[in-house]
Amino acid sequence: MGNCMASDPKLSLEEKSGKTVERQLHNEPIDVASEGNKAVALLAATKDVEDLRQKSSHGDVNIFTYSELRLATKNFRPDQILGQGGFGTVYKGMIEESTRPGLQSTQVAVKMLNPESIQGDREWLAEVNYLGQFSHPNLVKLIGYCCEGVSLSMTWTTRMNIALGAAKGLAFLHGVERPIIYRDFKTSNILLDANYNAKLSDFGLAKEGPVGDQTHVSTRVVGTYGYAAPEYVMTGHLTARSDVYGFGVVLLEMLVGRQAMDTRRPSREHNLVEWARPLLVHKRKLLKILDARVEGQYPLPLHRRWPTWLTNA
Repeated sequence: MGNCMASDPKLSLEEKSGKTVERQLHNEPIDVASEGNKAVALLAATKDVEDLRQKSSHGDVNIFTYSELRLATKNFRPDQILGQGGFGTVYKGMIEESTRPGLQSTQVAVKMLNPESIQGDREWLAEVNYLGQFSHPNLVKLIGYCCEGVSLSMTWTTRMNIALGAAKGLAFLHGVERPIIYRDFKTSNILLDANYNAKLSDFGLAKEGPVGDQTHVSTRVVGTYGYAAPEYVMTGHLTARSDVYGFGVVLLEMLVGRQAMDTRRPSREHNLVEWARPLLVHKRKLLKILDARVEGQYPLPLHRRWPTWLTNA
């Protein structure tokens, strides 16, 4: 099974209006192939991989996590390297049956593409497309992918600074004389400058909030599924708390390292909030769902404070 690294975040994530938290937090997926009892994993560095998976016959592939890849390769240790080339590095490893129920213990080779690889996106996509469709004793067969990125992962401190900046932006909007409700708070609307300072963008759905004795503003329901507050979706009653809910979803994304909505995962995990909510109240379960890419960076009392913050949001 494998993964392929994306390019320099300061280059590949640059947009006309800047980098987005969504792209920084959620890297592109990893695809996995096997030959007999051996597997090859490939991590893609292009958004076109998602289109590829939707169009091609990849019904039997597994969704592996970055933690599973890291465990399989002993944290990508140098002594696990099988070879190196212009494309990047291949690591040997083992996926244990206990790691993925239903999958037999399998030797793996993890192919991690170099950001400056001579193997471009087009060639990579062609390789993955063929591996996913064909089955033959003398061909490597695609067996799965990982949708969690590696190379562009932000540190815990960076994530918290971005969250703080975004919160200050929301607080300013809610605190002006005629409060403004943002209505579409999500990671893709948080842009980042060269120093990773958060900038709220896209005010197309913003609306004046309640004033005086008003408790809410009645309006048609708009926004992004997965970030919109349930009470707003059900009633159309808009308040500042509608934005606070979206902020809580973004905090959860930063904590877990998953997208608010991800249909590539098992159906019970499509909606991040619905999947994570029952896990937040259990210390051990919470620690298991934390983003492995920032393991050891967050304060130990984290499990005592974050569940309260998130459930309040």
